[in-house]
Amino acid sequence: MAEGVTRLIQGGVTSAQGFAAAGVHCGIKAQKKDLALVVSRVPAAAAGVFTTNKVKAAPVLLDMERVRSGQGQAVLLNSGNANACTGEQGMRDAREMARLAGEHLQMVEDLVYICSTGPIGVPLPMDAVRRGIPEAVRHLGADGTAAAEAILTTDTVSKTGAVQVTVGSQVVTVGGMSKGAGMIHPQMATTLSVLTTDASVAPAVLNSALRRAADGSFNRITVDGDRSTNDTILIFANGEAGAPEITGPGDALDAFQAALSVLTGGLARAIARDGEGATKLVEITVAGAQTEEDAERAARAVANSLLVKTSIHGAGAHWGRIMAAVGYSGVDVEPDRIAVKIGPVVVAERGAGVGGPERLEEAGEHLAGENVQVTVDLGVGRGEATVWTCDLSEEYVKENAGELS
Repeated sequence: MAEGVTRLIQGGVTSAQGFAAAGVHCGIKAQKKDLALVVSRVPAAAAGVFTTNKVKAAPVLLDMERVRSGQGQAVLLNSGNANACTGEQGMRDAREMARLAGEHLQMVEDLVYICSTGPIGVPLPMDAVRRGIPEAVRHLGADGTAAAEAILTTDTVSKTGAVQVTVGSQVVTVGGMSKGAGMIHPQMATTLSVLTTDASVAPAVLNSALRRAADGSFNRITVDGDRSTNDTILIFANGEAGAPEITGPGDALDAFQAALSVLTGGLARAIARDGEGATKLVEITVAGAQTEEDAERAARAVANSLLVKTSIHGAGAHWGRIMAAVGYSGVDVEPDRIAVKIGPVVVAERGAGVGGPERLEEAGEHLAGENVQVTVDLGVGRGEATVWTCDLSEEYVKENAGELS
């Protein structure tokens, strides 16, 4: 494989050398797997990106404290309970989880991270967690499938991926797993994601690479405009591939960054595609803005518009709703310069509709598919950005009106 060329492979969080994982049912949920564990054979460089919600779950606070060391070796994750808004007891429970995992793994407790997802404001059933930790340790293995299943809540499918790239003369692998279907509107993270690599990367460089990858992927998806209390992305780099350590800018970092960005982009789009009640993955691109920041802001406004999302669900080419969202996004626009495309079909130019009913019918045919593209050209600059979202259906209301998992 040529240096710097990325290659998607089948796999997930255990695809990189030196990583093992497990997923078990411990009793937080009634039946489904609810406790996952990912472990590196050796201590690794670690970095994390976390929710900017001022209401942060106990595991987020614990991980933010530990990641300052730039080191990690394991992460224990539970679903079925967010351990958020649980006061001092929640923090004690998160620390106990890390302590117990460290004891059973025979590693330093401070190298263990914790993630939780599920309903907010409910104390963790710690008796179940205490039973589950040794079982998860016993089930550690090279297959990450069960771990990816154990972190799901309202998700309908697991989200996993792996990418390989040559760094120097060595092939390194970056793999990962994510969960997420609702409460997704990130700033600096989204849902839960664990990424692993057998590349050797200095902690400060790893942190910068993760943030750059997240900004172009996880931070560009939205399902419902809500920002979670538990959003966390963690990455561990254990150096087991034997490639030289990446300590700063250069070809090696460029190759690693490319692989990481391919992986996070795929995982992020999988989350958007699996939005609660969703039937379509929707890609919103805004071009011709004064700046990239303006383009992203306008794209987010379109992606979060309930009117746009419901019309896409119904395959209605209501391009005026797209124009309206751009108009209230807060960016500088000149309405008579705006053009809108739905898929390959131009439905508006110079701020006005073109083509008549036949054109709208053709655009509606594109909207009826599972992969939808909307492109807006503001015509005032060179800024461009893409955001991914999904349609909004009746099922979203049903999912969120009842009991959460």
